[in-house]
Amino acid sequence: MVLAAVAAFFAGMVDAMAGGGGLIQLPALFVLMPGEAPATVLGTNKAAAVWGTSLAAYRYGRAVALPWRSIAAAAAAAFFGSGLGALAARTADAAAFKPAVVVVLLLVAAFTFLRPEYGAVARGRERLLLGAALGGALGFYDGILGPGTGTFLIFAFIASLGLDYLGANAGAKVVNVATNLAALLIFAVGGNVRWDWALPMAAANMAGSLVGSSLALRGGSAWVRRVFQLVILALISKVAWDVARSG
Repeated sequence: MVLAAVAAFFAGMVDAMAGGGGLIQLPALFVLMPGEAPATVLGTNKAAAVWGTSLAAYRYGRAVALPWRSIAAAAAAAFFGSGLGALAARTADAAAFKPAVVVVLLLVAAFTFLRPEYGAVARGRERLLLGAALGGALGFYDGILGPGTGTFLIFAFIASLGLDYLGANAGAKVVNVATNLAALLIFAVGGNVRWDWALPMAAANMAGSLVGSSLALRGGSAWVRRVFQLVILALISKVAWDVARSG
């Protein structure tokens, strides 16, 4: 449990800076909770992560100007989309989509590295319907599969709402709170949460989130962009490894 709390701290820190906390916390739980049902590991992960994400969303919301109506529409649609995705995950072979996820991540990475001006300047604008459509689609993806959801949200909010990396990361945190809550409700109702593990991990995740969001707010959009690029490369490596191993 101590090791799980350490993993939760670093997951909260990385996730607050540019997403990707699931790359640390979830694999650690699968190693540290042998014998537990996968649904219980996933539920415990959500129960711990939602607190750090909520803290980051609160801190960013106070410090960063956002098109709040569009972000709220995206969060509401993502809540329902994530719930539907979690239900669909019970019968669908979600792993079959991972090769496509690798391709999309490669395209996002190429665009991000080749276009340094992308997301450099904030020109925030309200687009309620587009925000809701993106939130619903990525919420469903988060519920049924999950890897890279925060990364995709950041990229989508820069493209659709004209935000810079810091603002897009802030908006992504608000939507991530909604998707995590929806999935957590389904896991909790099914009895798939180990609260004795989740609560100390939640405290550590919040501490990491406090550190990560402070670094991001201090470093600004350029800092978030650099961390975002590292997260994309880590995601590509992780998902590609999963595909190769399953094949």
